[in-house]
Amino acid sequence: MPTSMPVRGLWTMVLFMLASPVQAQEQDAAARFGAVGAIDSISLSPDGGQIAFISPSTRGGNDLFVVGTNDGASPRRILRANGAPEFLFWCDWESPARILCGTGGRQTAGRDIVHFSRMVALDSDGENRIFIRGENRYVRFGSQLINWLPGQDNRIMLISPAGAVNSISTFNDDERLIEGARTYAVGYLTDDAGRLRVLVSNAPSGTGMVDETFRYFARPETGGAWQPLSAHDIATGEGFRPVSIEEGTNHAFGFGKVDGRTAIQRIALEGAAKIETIFAHPEVDVSDILRIGQGGRVVGAVYSTEKPHAVYFDPGIKALAAQLETALEGRMVRIIDATVDESRFLLWAGSDTDAGRYYLFDATAKRLRPLLVDRPMLEGVALSEVRPISYAAADGTRIPAYLTLPPGKTGVAGLPAIVMPHGGPSARDEWGFDWMAQYFAQRGFAVLQPNFRGSAGYGDDWYQRNGFQSWRTAVGDVADAGRWLVAEGAPAGRLSIVGWSYGGYAALQSGVIAPDLFQKIVAIAPVTDLSQLRREESRYTSGRIKRDFIGTGPHLREGSPAENAGRIHAPVLLFHGTLDQNVEIAQSKTMVRALKDAGRPVELVEYPGLAHSLGTAAARTDMLRRIDAFLAK
Repeated sequence: MPTSMPVRGLWTMVLFMLASPVQAQEQDAAARFGAVGAIDSISLSPDGGQIAFISPSTRGGNDLFVVGTNDGASPRRILRANGAPEFLFWCDWESPARILCGTGGRQTAGRDIVHFSRMVALDSDGENRIFIRGENRYVRFGSQLINWLPGQDNRIMLISPAGAVNSISTFNDDERLIEGARTYAVGYLTDDAGRLRVLVSNAPSGTGMVDETFRYFARPETGGAWQPLSAHDIATGEGFRPVSIEEGTNHAFGFGKVDGRTAIQRIALEGAAKIETIFAHPEVDVSDILRIGQGGRVVGAVYSTEKPHAVYFDPGIKALAAQLETALEGRMVRIIDATVDESRFLLWAGSDTDAGRYYLFDATAKRLRPLLVDRPMLEGVALSEVRPISYAAADGTRIPAYLTLPPGKTGVAGLPAIVMPHGGPSARDEWGFDWMAQYFAQRGFAVLQPNFRGSAGYGDDWYQRNGFQSWRTAVGDVADAGRWLVAEGAPAGRLSIVGWSYGGYAALQSGVIAPDLFQKIVAIAPVTDLSQLRREESRYTSGRIKRDFIGTGPHLREGSPAENAGRIHAPVLLFHGTLDQNVEIAQSKTMVRALKDAGRPVELVEYPGLAHSLGTAAARTDMLRRIDAFLAK
C-alpha cells in the first residue's frame, strides 16, 4: 500500500444537507460552537454497499439516514424520532439490507426520572418495520442485544429483562429459547460461533439494589455447567472484568489491574483460569479496547498520556492505521467499522483543530474517500491549538492540564482566563477538540483544563478515594490552576471558573475554599449537596454503589457547596435540565436557596425536558450566549 493515498470526495451534498438548517441561523460564535455534532452514530453494512448514520433533526429529535457507498448516491431519511420523548441512540446493520436501532429516552414517574428503551428493525429503504419482542410501547428495562448471529440472516440474540436468552427474527418476531431465565444474570458474552461462553452475574439485594461486585462464570466450548471465572469490584476496579471473547481461541479479553493501573488482559475459559497481561502502560490506564466489524473483533487498545494513543495487536490493522495517519496528516484515526471480509473500512479522523470527519477506505483499490464532517458549522473557522502543560499544586505535585489560547496568541499574559474542570469525577480530559474550550478561546479567553488528583486515567494513586471523598485535594488542585494562570500574567480581576457536572461542583467548591480567587462562577448541572445526593441516589437500583462512592463523614458537610454558601463571594450562574437523571435539578435549586439565604447573587437557568448533556443546539447556543454576557459584566 502506498504511504500517500488519493483522497477523493463523496456525498458533497450530504455535507450541505446537514449544514444548511444550522447555517440559516444567526452566524455568531455561540451558534457555531453550540451546534451539536452532525453524526450521533454511523455504521457500514456488512457488504460495504451502504452506510447508515443518525443525525440531529432541526425539530429536536434525530433522524436515521441511509446512503449507498457508490459515487453519486443520495442519502435518504428512513426513520425519525421526534425527541418528545424518544431518541435514536444507535443503529447498526443486522444484514446487508436490514438495520436494527436502539431507541429510548427519559420520562418522569412521580418524583423519579426513569429511562425507557426498546429496539426496532427495518429494511434499509425504511420498509418492513417491526418492534423487537413486541415492545411497541415504552419499556423501562428493555431487551439487550448480545449477538448479531451473522451466520443466521435476520435473526439476533437478546437477553430479556427477566434474564432469558432468545434468538429472535427481526422480520416476524419468531422467538427461540437459548438459555432459561436466571434472576442473577445481567449479561452474557458470546464467541464468534454465537455460543454463550461467559455469564455476567450480579445478585441484587432484597431492596433491588445492584451490588458492587460482578461475578463471571465460564461455560466450556462444548457446553455444560457454568464454572466460576472471576469477580470484579466496580468501586475499586479490582479483579478481572471480561468484555469480549477472543476470536478463534478459548480465551476472553478484559480489564484488570497491573501496578494499580488498568490494563488489557486475557483469561483462559477452560482449565486453570490463568490471566495474561496483553498490554499495560507504566504511567496511565488503558481506557478502552478497539474492535472492528459486526463481530467486534478485538484489534487493539486505547490509552492517553499527553495525547491519545492506540496500540494494535493485529499486525495488518497496525500497518493500515499507520498509513492512514500519514495520509490524513497526523490526525488521530479510529476505525469505526469494517465489512465482513475487512476490505472496506469506515474511519473517523480528527485533532484539536479539527472537530472530526468520516472517511471510507477501500483496501483493495487503495482509495480513501471523505464522507461527512462532524461539525459543518465550524468549517472554515480557525480553531485553537490545545497545548499539554503541567503546573505545580500547593504541595509541589505536578498537575497535567490542557491550555487553549485564542487563535494567534502564544501566552496567557494579559488575557482573561477560565479554569474549566472536567466532570465525572471518574473521568479525565484528553487532548483533542472541545467545543466549550474552543468557544471561550474564540471569545478571547485563555482556557485551562486540569486533570486534578481524583481524575481517572492515571492509576489508583492519582485517583485517591475519588473526587468527592478526596475533595480537598481535587478542588485544591483546581484552585491552583487558577493561581497558575494569574502567575502567568492573566489579570486577577478577569479570572473565572466554568464547570459541568462534577466540574460544576468543583467550580462552586473552589469558591468556598478560595473566595477571592475566581471573580465569576458558572456551574452546569452541578452536584451541590453530598448528603442530598446520597438520598437522591438511594431511590435507584445503583443506590448502594453511589452511596458507598460518596461515603460518609465530615466531608459530606465540609465538601458541599450548598452547606458553605456563605463563604462564596463571586456571582454564580447555574444551568440545569429538568430531566437530568445524572444530577437532579434539585441540586441546583438547593444551591440557589443557600446562596440567596446568604445574600449572594445567583441565577438559575432551567431547560425544560432536557437531560444532563443539554443536548440540543438551541439550549447550548443559549447557554453560551448567557455565559458570555455573564463573564463580560
